[in-house]
Amino acid sequence: MIDVIGSIVGLALLAPLLLATAIVIKAADGGPVLFRQWRVGKDGARFRILKFRTLAADSCDSAGLVLVSSADDPRLTPLGAILRRYNIDELPQLLNILAGEMSLVGPRPHVPDMLVSGLFYEAAVPGYALRLNMRPGLTGWAQCNGYRGPVHDPDTAAQRVRHDLAYIGNFSLALDLQILALTLVREFIWRQQPNVRSGPYRVDELPAAMP
Repeated sequence: MIDVIGSIVGLALLAPLLLATAIVIKAADGGPVLFRQWRVGKDGARFRILKFRTLAADSCDSAGLVLVSSADDPRLTPLGAILRRYNIDELPQLLNILAGEMSLVGPRPHVPDMLVSGLFYEAAVPGYALRLNMRPGLTGWAQCNGYRGPVHDPDTAAQRVRHDLAYIGNFSLALDLQILALTLVREFIWRQQPNVRSGPYRVDELPAAMP
């Protein structure tokens, strides 16, 4: 219920920004406004995640296996680079939350058969499948601690998953509210480079919930 109410409130408050973004994307090259991509959700169920399109219409990777690793990626549109920088491209996922496919808070959903250093995540990171015990989220504990964006090595992947499992093992409404507050602060009030673990708003790590 909180997810549904939160997504409705978010859509209402952000409606002017969402509409303006959609208009500019469409006017820029006439391509689709939204980008849809298969992701893995709770219990392994697949769903199509929604994002504002940030790549050239003929360069979109529906499989999600070719990562956008930098702001200089030639596939990015000028507006797309801005949307990604401020994570505005993720806001259509409020519709995924309204549909019951995602939550406001939870592990970020991965594409099917996602790789890190040429290995499937299931092989590279012990306990990875336990992430699927909860619905994926728009934001999460890993993201609040700086683990966001492309992952290129197993150690970073393991740390991200460790934070996801810690969140699952310590799940509570209070923790969700804390994560939402941290996300709002870091996205709209105090922005910093991806590694935010040492910032003034840092919260002590949760106990790991590894098997």
